[in-house]
Amino acid sequence: MDFHHIAIEGPPGAGKSVLAGRLAGRLTARLVLEDPENPFLGDFYADRPGAALQAQLFYLLGRHQQQASLRQASLFSQTTVCDYLFDKDKIFAYLNLDDNELFIYQKLYDLLAQDVATPDLAIYLQTPTPTLVRRLKERALHAEQPALVPDADYLRELNEAYQHFFFHYSASSLLVVETADFDPQTSDEALDDLLKQIRGMGRGTRYYVPRTG
Repeated sequence: MDFHHIAIEGPPGAGKSVLAGRLAGRLTARLVLEDPENPFLGDFYADRPGAALQAQLFYLLGRHQQQASLRQASLFSQTTVCDYLFDKDKIFAYLNLDDNELFIYQKLYDLLAQDVATPDLAIYLQTPTPTLVRRLKERALHAEQPALVPDADYLRELNEAYQHFFFHYSASSLLVVETADFDPQTSDEALDDLLKQIRGMGRGTRYYVPRTG
């Protein structure tokens, strides 16, 4: 396979972490998962002043630390599957921050991004907003600890921002996967079919609609 650094992306509820885990297992690859814990997230959802910038910078610094350590250790010499794309940090920043906050954020982002390696392949899990809402509610119901669930309007805006971002994405090869009826968590056939798409990818962008039925 030509791709040794694969990043999987999509809005909350798209299934990034589950797919990254199964894909890494099938490829005997190193799995890199983002730490979802953010002490400022509750304040952000409660719309407290300044919480958006605090939450954004916390995520940015955590992602940078993780990605920079991978690059310094030359771990991309083996196949690595990550459940996020560092560039996606800007999607949330441009959606959540005001102009003054964004000015501060952009200065820091430009500095930190120099330490981060670009993946060979980005996989974007394109998912309808109603599906995201349903999945997140189901996940919250089965969570051992109380889970924060963004409201439907915010998810819709975020999903649209993701679509816009990846429509213009050109930093690496890109596989866009329609995931409304895609279930790699329990279906080996779905995972096998996705692997065929990955192995058959060249440079540029490919759109993939999994078979159903």
